[in-house]
Amino acid sequence: MATRGQGSAPVSPSASAPAVERTRLRRLVAGLLVLLGFVLLGVTVGASGASAAPRTVPVTVPLAVPRAVPLTVPVVLPVASATRTTDLLRRESTVALVVPAAPTAPVTPTAPVTPGGPGTITIGINGVDGTPNSSIVVLLGITLLSVAPSLLLMMTSFTKIFVVLALTRNAMGLQGVPPNQVIAGLSLFLSLFIMGPVLSQVNDTGLQPYLHGDVTFSQAVETGQQPLRAFMLKQTRQEDLALMTRSANLPNPKDEAAVPMATLIPAFMISELRSAFIIGFVIFVPFLVIDLVVSSALMSMGMMMLPPVTVSLPFKILLFVLVDGWGLIVTALVGSYR
Repeated sequence: MATRGQGSAPVSPSASAPAVERTRLRRLVAGLLVLLGFVLLGVTVGASGASAAPRTVPVTVPLAVPRAVPLTVPVVLPVASATRTTDLLRRESTVALVVPAAPTAPVTPTAPVTPGGPGTITIGINGVDGTPNSSIVVLLGITLLSVAPSLLLMMTSFTKIFVVLALTRNAMGLQGVPPNQVIAGLSLFLSLFIMGPVLSQVNDTGLQPYLHGDVTFSQAVETGQQPLRAFMLKQTRQEDLALMTRSANLPNPKDEAAVPMATLIPAFMISELRSAFIIGFVIFVPFLVIDLVVSSALMSMGMMMLPPVTVSLPFKILLFVLVDGWGLIVTALVGSYR
């Protein structure tokens, strides 16, 4: 058995040959595996580029490999994306040049127009021959149409007639017969019948002279309101007129001509409502008697569950028709203004 000295003994060539062969074999297998991986990577990238589009653009992409060797891998870009990019580049490179227009001379200012000159518009109340202007006539007509409902309620007999007819319907126990449209229409035509002479005087004294150019607008208004004042003063109670005068803190008028219209109109409406309620009370009395008689008869017969209105309504209608109720009411209303 040999012993070791200061230096190690040399290795025998026969003993190191198997180890060298195994090392070479391992290096060869590793090289083949790397080569096989590169081949598979190229086949995969080529197949994906062929399926996307036929047009390819070579791009150098660094891949992380053990020795960081740069590889050239074909990357496929769509044709549409390349075309869109080219169009954008062309649009960005195009610059629109705007040439400013030459300045124009300033407009000469218009000279001021003198009143009554050829460039003015004048609307006069009176026409050339003294008659009212057509524009003023149209304006007055539209104004009268807009205030006609208020004038109809405040200065005519419409309020009194409408209230009396409505109370008559309630006294008979008829809630919706006749309807409000029928009552309003009957009240309107009765008001026109009663106010006919007054409206004729207004037309003769105020409207026609103004249309013919004989008087001015203010004179026509002053003379045209006199018939209406006379009608309202005739139907207004002195107590109501004094009430409105005290409410307005005005001195007592010396005569009827000194009563202002702002005091006369509300006093006239209060008097009309008072007269309408008095007539309504007179109409209610006979129908109330019929209700009492029917109710007593039903109580005596023990028919307490039967409403008295159901039984008394036919008797009310029969009584109203037999005594000619509509004729009596209309005659009383028209006669109260004579």
